[in-house]
Amino acid sequence: MAGWTTLVQPDILAMALERPDVVIVDCRFSLLDPSLGEQSWRQSHIPGAVYAHLERDLSDMSRLGQGRHPWPDAAVFCNKLGRWGIAPGTQVVVYDGDDGAMAARLWFLLKTLGHEKAAVLDGGLLRWTALGLPASSVVRNPAPQRYVGHFDATRLFDAAAVEAHLAAGGLLVDARAPARFRGDEEPLDRVAGHVPGAINRPYAANLVNGQFKSPMQLAAEFRELLGTHAAADVVAMCGSGVTACHNLLAMERAGLRGAKLFTGSWSGWIADPARPIARGDS
Repeated sequence: MAGWTTLVQPDILAMALERPDVVIVDCRFSLLDPSLGEQSWRQSHIPGAVYAHLERDLSDMSRLGQGRHPWPDAAVFCNKLGRWGIAPGTQVVVYDGDDGAMAARLWFLLKTLGHEKAAVLDGGLLRWTALGLPASSVVRNPAPQRYVGHFDATRLFDAAAVEAHLAAGGLLVDARAPARFRGDEEPLDRVAGHVPGAINRPYAANLVNGQFKSPMQLAAEFRELLGTHAAADVVAMCGSGVTACHNLLAMERAGLRGAKLFTGSWSGWIADPARPIARGDS
């Protein structure tokens, strides 16, 4: 079986709950209350799902100056995968509450490890529940696995690499909402605005009625955004390197592969007050 590599639909996953090669990971997380996602998982989750905390498991919060959710160390992250029962050949399905914004972070972490069999549950737990599919409060203790891997550094950009990328004519695509991109408001970071030269593609534009748009529609929209640029000419960013992964997932669903991530994103860019800031539309 080739496996699911971008999205999986709830009814399809429901038929695979007993498969020993499938591991489901709950990524629910609230920036307003970082403990809420895990509490919700303990109360009710897709049967068998383990839990991944954005700040404890999918980031390295000890790395200063690299944004609000710094990219984790590969060895530490691989150790966590092993503890969740994930081996290099495991089919991983990740989900969050609804739109996939948190789940896409884990999806891209796996992709940069070279783990192809990773997919996001389309519509998240909200759609799973709406379809009347089963839930459980039983916390699974998976059998540990050995996972060794290295991130593909060519797909991970820091601020200096972003500056060089823009100077060479590359595209920088910001996934934040338009008001934050323009600098009209900034609820999370100390400075409002965007990286000069960036263009805006809010991650919510990838969805319709809470589900991802079709590959054909996403391909048309991203090709219009990219113009003459190839997908590999794109670096995605957001506030802290999380929701940017939603755009990376949407591009891959559309068959546009090879885009990169500005891991620190806006919060990493403004860590150095000498870096320029733009406001208004791109």
